[in-house]
Amino acid sequence: MTVIIYDKTEKGREEIATRKHQLASRLRTLLVMVDGKHTNDDIMRKVTGLGLTEQNMQELLEQDFIVAITVQSIPAASNTHASSGTPATPAAPVAKPSEPATVAAPSLPAMTDAERFQALYNFFNETIKSAIGLRGYGLQLKVERASTIDDFRELRQAYVEAVQKAKGPEMARSLRDRLDQLLNDGNA
Repeated sequence: MTVIIYDKTEKGREEIATRKHQLASRLRTLLVMVDGKHTNDDIMRKVTGLGLTEQNMQELLEQDFIVAITVQSIPAASNTHASSGTPATPAAPVAKPSEPATVAAPSLPAMTDAERFQALYNFFNETIKSAIGLRGYGLQLKVERASTIDDFRELRQAYVEAVQKAKGPEMARSLRDRLDQLLNDGNA
């Protein structure tokens, strides 16, 4: 069975690190999710609730932020080759998938990890700029390097202290409570 996965190109990695190409925030969200491990269908399931579509993936592909890679995988239900133990092997990169994937749009009441990651990322970006200003530059760099929700958890204390120093305890409490909601249950 052949599946297609996407991975970031050097240009894509540069955009995540520096925002050099000023990619639209919605496409940047999708670019963050591309990791070279998950199939197109897996990624689309995670971001459909954000309004992102297969067309958005194609835009990233056409703009050379990502590359498609065909991978040979062994179906788990196959009796003839299941015992070979051969892992999936990447083949040569291809320009575009041969067939568009069909994605069912799940309606989930709670945020997915991808949605929560993006919500946390947006929260930090917006509030660091508005509440801390230029003094939050070092913290902003740490937000840019964050790649998991746990990375954001590690920034919590430094963030709250910086807000308290810049805007006082009341603002710090308010933003801390909103941050804790996003970190703990994803419902803000």
